[in-house]
Amino acid sequence: ARTMKRRIAAMEAWLENPVLLEADKEAEYHTTFEIDMTTIKEPVLCCPNDPDDAKTLSDIAGRKIDEVFIGSCMTNIGHFRAAGELLKGYDGQLPTRLWIAPPTKMDEAQLTAEGFYSVYGKVGARTEMPGCSLCMGNQARVAEKSTVVSTSTRNFPNRLGQGADVFLASAELAAVAAIMGKL
Repeated sequence: ARTMKRRIAAMEAWLENPVLLEADKEAEYHTTFEIDMTTIKEPVLCCPNDPDDAKTLSDIAGRKIDEVFIGSCMTNIGHFRAAGELLKGYDGQLPTRLWIAPPTKMDEAQLTAEGFYSVYGKVGARTEMPGCSLCMGNQARVAEKSTVVSTSTRNFPNRLGQGADVFLASAELAAVAAIMGKL
């Protein structure tokens, strides 16, 4: 309890005068990557099972998808809203197994209040308890040897399921994959 009180006091003090970290002006970097975002004309995914193996959607289009996971600590409520808006237009049960796991209970409550949990339910999505869920691979798991689209940050072998091939993508592309059953 004492530790929490100290942390709360420190956070309140920081909120009174927030200072964000900035790089030193004389900082030297090993490597600098500059990406002209205007050259990106289509979605980019990371391919199974290596987050460094990035390809454009047209390079892998048509691949059958079995399951879709929208969740992880790196998602925010806007990702779930965007996916929900796409799912609103779908009538019936999805051809894929869709998992939804917001990062926090606060997000879950807000998405419920906004009606998105009803949208997820209407298309047959499995809503998980907020938190790590499939991303960590220590709770539920996808089917063995399934092909998955995930919004998590890692797709290492067997993390989401035994023998699963996991593509990493945006929430919007994940929702489209859930609807179409393919990339």
